Amino acid sequence: MKKRRSVILDYSIYLIVRLIVCLMQSLSIERSYATARGLARLAYRIDSRHRKVADDNLKLAYGAEIDAAGRDRIIKGVYKHFFMVLMEILHIPRKLKPTTWRKYVTLVNYEPVLNALLDGGPMIMLTGHFGNWEMAGYLFGAFGFPTDSVARAIDNPYLDRFLRSFRERTGQRLIPKKGGYDDMLRVLREGGVLSFLADQDAGQNGMYVDFFGRPASTHKAIALLAIEHEAPIVVGYARRVGDRFHYEVGCELVARPDELTGTAADAQLLTQRFTSAIERIVRRDPEQYLWLHRRWKHQPKPKKPRAVVANVQESTLVQESSFA
Repeated sequence: MKKRRSVILDYSIYLIVRLIVCLMQSLSIERSYATARGLARLAYRIDSRHRKVADDNLKLAYGAEIDAAGRDRIIKGVYKHFFMVLMEILHIPRKLKPTTWRKYVTLVNYEPVLNALLDGGPMIMLTGHFGNWEMAGYLFGAFGFPTDSVARAIDNPYLDRFLRSFRERTGQRLIPKKGGYDDMLRVLREGGVLSFLADQDAGQNGMYVDFFGRPASTHKAIALLAIEHEAPIVVGYARRVGDRFHYEVGCELVARPDELTGTAADAQLLTQRFTSAIERIVRRDPEQYLWLHRRWKHQPKPKKPRAVVANVQESTLVQESSFA
């Protein structure tokens, strides 16, 4: 039975968050960054659980290529980057406008995306927990190409509504990850742009593809939707340049349906292609990737030897015959 939430506690947390948001928005972006660096140092010291997760992830991804000191340097950079991103999200609505975005954004290899948008028809846009993953959706809305982003709803309903209104200011719409499948189909049928964060663990029954040389459980629905609706998959990124509010926003991959083989292997092939594209993005600046989440939480179950399977089947037949 689901535990009932406290309305008073939820609303109190919401008020505290709103107060912090107002305070940070009243500061300059430089002062907000200074606050972020202080919070990052504090979080690095006290958040031992996620620090351990990040270290384990980096060992899995890079092995002996990066020693303990190198991993620690990256982890400190991850905390710093993450808190800077939080501050940037609060300032984005005031800074990124159709008349000002060129001061803060450099577009790289954007022509394939623009061509796909102008061609019309459905599109699936992917990124990972890299750089400022919130910026892309906001930027596309400012350009006049609003996206429908699939995201997990926050348990606190007051915070969920606040974040939703914040992200939808430029026309970006949010679709709940749970229970939103019909809305995803509607967007693609209407020729819209559907966006996902495509580097989340999909559980034991996900589709396993290679990520940094290790099997990573990945949501198969992305590839299946793309194949069914003949929607190109675009993998993009927003990478901070230096310690300031300036980003390189670029396209890493455009995978079109007509490039597929037309066989049952297409979903696996497509999932591997966009996962490899995300890996290439991360390798260029690992401090801007959120190594704090357990990307390799699940691994494929080991296959049972044929002899064991045969013995199990024989035993099952004997048991069934005894009831005949």
